[in-house]
Formats: sequence, C-alpha cells, structure tokens
Amino acid sequence: MEQTVKIITIEQVTHNVKRFRFEKPPGFHFNPGQATEVSINKEGWQEERRPFTFTALNEAPYLEFTIKIYSDHPGVTNELNTLTPGDELIIRDVWGTIEYKGPGYFIAGGAGITPFIAILRQLNKENKLEGNKLFFSNKTDRDIILKDELTSMLGPNAIFIITDEQSERYQHGYINEQFLKDNIDDLTKHFYLCGPPKMIENVQDCLVKLGAFPEAVVFEK
Repeated sequence: MEQTVKIITIEQVTHNVKRFRFEKPPGFHFNPGQATEVSINKEGWQEERRPFTFTALNEAPYLEFTIKIYSDHPGVTNELNTLTPGDELIIRDVWGTIEYKGPGYFIAGGAGITPFIAILRQLNKENKLEGNKLFFSNKTDRDIILKDELTSMLGPNAIFIITDEQSERYQHGYINEQFLKDNIDDLTKHFYLCGPPKMIENVQDCLVKLGAFPEAVVFEK
C-alpha cells in the first residue's frame, strides 16, 4: 500500500549523510530493523523506488530515515539531497529480515549501520544493551554515522575500524578473519550483519569457518 507523507525536517549527520524526518500515517507500525521502499513524490521520480530503513523508534510521532547521499550520479539519493521540508515522499509496506534475537555482535560497513540504529536505540531505551558489541567499519573517520550517539550508548563496546587512512583514535584495517578471531570471545552469540554485499559475504564465511552457528547469523536476505 502506498502512502504519501510530507517531510518535516532535514538535518546533516555527516558530510554525506542526511536525516529525514517525515509524517507518520495513523496506525503505521514497524519493528526496529525493518525498511520500506521509498520514492520521491515528484514528476519522473514516483516509480524510482529504493529501500531505506526506519531509524527512529516506533513510538516516535514521526518516521525517520538516515540516508547516505551519492551525489556523483543523478540517482534517487542525489535527488533526495535537493529536497526541503514540505516536499513529499511515497512509502510502502514494511519489510526486512534483520530482527533482534538476543545479545551478540553487530557488524556494519558504512551505511549498513542503518538497520541497527533503531534496534540499538530500542535496546538502550529498555536498558537491554548489555552483552552487545558493535564493530563498525568505515573508509575514514568523518564517514562514521552517529559516532557520538553510538559511543554514548555502547561505550567501549562500540568499536570503530577505519580502512582508508591511518587513525590515532580508531583501529586501522578490515573486518577479516584475523580481526574476528582477535575480537570475538563468544561464538555462540548472535551475529547481525549489514554492509556492502562483498564484505558481508566474507564476514559470513569467516564466522562459519571460526565456528559460529550459521543459523545465528542474521542478515538481509
């Protein structure tokens, strides 16, 4: 079912990520981690659908997306970058297989953090973050989405990895087999994965190789 909603606010989160808050239709519900197909309510853009994850809590009076803008080509996110409050989006039914099933390791690459934002915010609200750890890989320090909030929620259990530059504050390298071997101390826990497909495929293979249960690995199918 399609619903047209008006944008309320737009905020800059990082140099290339924006937060869009928009109207919440009556009775609209989603589970933390779920997404919807979105298009822009403008001539020529209504059928250009892209999946975005809800990042606010379900109880909020508005809906929210946290979106990385790709301005190097004339696609949907580049067009989103031109919008202002009052412009409209079209949203559809909710979907998604990333769902919290118990304490574990959240492994994210870049904009792959977005399905985890609402999950972690909900756990934080319910004081249930204990036993969870985040490994969040980005190209550079300034690419880290919601760094301060994630650190505030998870403390030392928010671990940031930088791939494309040396960093005095964060680990440099990749989330590979050696990293997982060095940083995971309980392979019986759940693993939540989201990021570039190649990264997720590699992490999955490494986890299974190290002895994690395949059914404990949660990712978007």
